[in-house]
Amino acid sequence: MVPLYREAGVVGDVVRELRTRFAHVVCVDDGSPDGSAAVAEEAGATVVRHGVNLGQGAALQTGITYALRDELTTSVVTFDADGQHRVEDADEMVRRLEREGLDVVFGSRFLDRRTQLDPLRRAVLRLATVYTNRSTGVRLTDAHNGLRVLSRRGAAHLRLKHDRMAHASEIVEQVGRSGLRWAEHPVEIRYTDYSRSKGQSLLNSVNILVETLLG
Repeated sequence: MVPLYREAGVVGDVVRELRTRFAHVVCVDDGSPDGSAAVAEEAGATVVRHGVNLGQGAALQTGITYALRDELTTSVVTFDADGQHRVEDADEMVRRLEREGLDVVFGSRFLDRRTQLDPLRRAVLRLATVYTNRSTGVRLTDAHNGLRVLSRRGAAHLRLKHDRMAHASEIVEQVGRSGLRWAEHPVEIRYTDYSRSKGQSLLNSVNILVETLLG
């Protein structure tokens, strides 16, 4: 499931890559004004639309609710639309979820050395993770990674109310409170000029920290 906002230039490639491993790709178009929904549909995704921009947290909740309406849904993958995630990592996480009988698998860019981060961005994300861990009681290495896999049971436990970036901490909190079985899995984040311009800049990392502290 892909939350989608103003990604017309790349979402087609993201959907096509996902469909090499996953038969059903759902994009939640969060009020995009640039034709992102049409590009995603042309690439083979099912598109659910918000009439106005509500934020990534709201898009995730809409996508989860939509996926759970299908009784055949066994798991939900959350995957960013800007091309920063690897479909191979998502596939491995689904296999691990099933193999180990987990409810949630969180992606972590800090469990191996594939992701290249400048020291300041690394420090800001680490600080946000430390705060999230202390406030939720869940010990993660990367609390703000958009690549996750949820079992049907895990997805059904989530009720996201934070529309913006603070939803990531909210997910961790709800997983911890529900006693769901979880694990972290190493993933690579591919920082490109495009992904940085669309929200993976250092400023966005600071915004994540601020929203985490105030959320």
